[in-house]
Amino acid sequence: MKRIYLDHAATTPIAQEVLKEMLPYFTEFYGNASSLHSFGREAHNAIEKARAQIANLIKAKEEEIIFTSSGTESDNLAIKGIAYRHKELITDFEGPHIITSAIEHPAVLETCKYLEQQGFRVKYLPVDKYGFVNVEELENSISKGTFLITIMHANNEIGTIEPIEEIGKIAKERDVILHTDAVQSFGKVPIDVGKMNADLLSVSAHKIYGPKGVGALYIKRGVQVEPFIHGGGHERGLRSSTENIAGIVGLGKAAELAQQRIESDAAYMTKLRDKLIKNITENVEESYLNGHPTKRLPNNAHFRFTGIEGESLVLSLDEKGIASSTGSACSSKKLEPSHVLLAIGLNEVEAHGSLRLTLGRENTEEEIDYVLGVLPEVVERLRKISPLWGKKLELEEWKKKLEKEERKSKEIELR
Repeated sequence: MKRIYLDHAATTPIAQEVLKEMLPYFTEFYGNASSLHSFGREAHNAIEKARAQIANLIKAKEEEIIFTSSGTESDNLAIKGIAYRHKELITDFEGPHIITSAIEHPAVLETCKYLEQQGFRVKYLPVDKYGFVNVEELENSISKGTFLITIMHANNEIGTIEPIEEIGKIAKERDVILHTDAVQSFGKVPIDVGKMNADLLSVSAHKIYGPKGVGALYIKRGVQVEPFIHGGGHERGLRSSTENIAGIVGLGKAAELAQQRIESDAAYMTKLRDKLIKNITENVEESYLNGHPTKRLPNNAHFRFTGIEGESLVLSLDEKGIASSTGSACSSKKLEPSHVLLAIGLNEVEAHGSLRLTLGRENTEEEIDYVLGVLPEVVERLRKISPLWGKKLELEEWKKKLEKEERKSKEIELR
């Protein structure tokens, strides 16, 4: 059976160029980067090369890149590291204050909730129907105790790209540190940490054709972060642990490839994305796009279908060889409706009827045509057995009957 992978927001395959670059670091260049001998120097040089490759992609300086084990760890180090460093410096009687949004990834939301238990105050900004943070409301939320704003660059479920440059400008003017979770946007859209006025920015390797188990955090020179992993003082004392050399090499190579292909990849995936959106919303009854129509990641198409459940749709598409998801891969096994979809104004029933299709550079137009042929049939079959769709039809029939009776009554009155 033909297999089509449309879940690249969850993870990507390792690019052949990345794998080739990594392999010698498992068997040939296996030194510990902290060792003084030639084996150690080889590993150290490989780390520094990767640091430069990542810095180039986001227009940062090499020494501003810290390696971690994942995007989640990068988010934790950024938020907790800034919080613990600044807690005692806040003199506001209301206490230290963080501003974030209601649609952040759990790596940010759960970290903020944890800090609330430590005595920090957190403002969770609402978003509009597209998933945009209201910049004016964000600015009005800044108080004397606010030391950190953490807003994602692009949403992992609905793909909306937040106005980070506007937010960064406000943060700089108000002397508040800005962190942005760029795990989904890194390598897919241009990032310039200077233009963003970002102080910290989180990325991950496995979202850009690199290996799982490695991430990085950009920390602007001069920004003070408190480490929470202590030990041998690796990564300038901010993240102690023997470095994952092969993984770091893979992240660096994946970043280099992304930089070379970012424009062509974005143009190609945008074309396929828009074909999916146009055909599905025009040809599948009661189908809607979630997120902004244009200010979204080039590879993200997120839909909701009235009358069916997203989990059933994902499983049915899988039977046809199509890999998709209902939302974030980190929480898609939960039965609760997506917090992102509830935040943009959907009710629980609507939120449960959602489907995320995320493209990669290896997807072809032929594959998209196959999906467009299969999806309407699957949706129609699921609706036939769905009590939700049955109720909707009954409701529509009742409305039509009522409208007919009202028209008839008016005609009688006119006579």
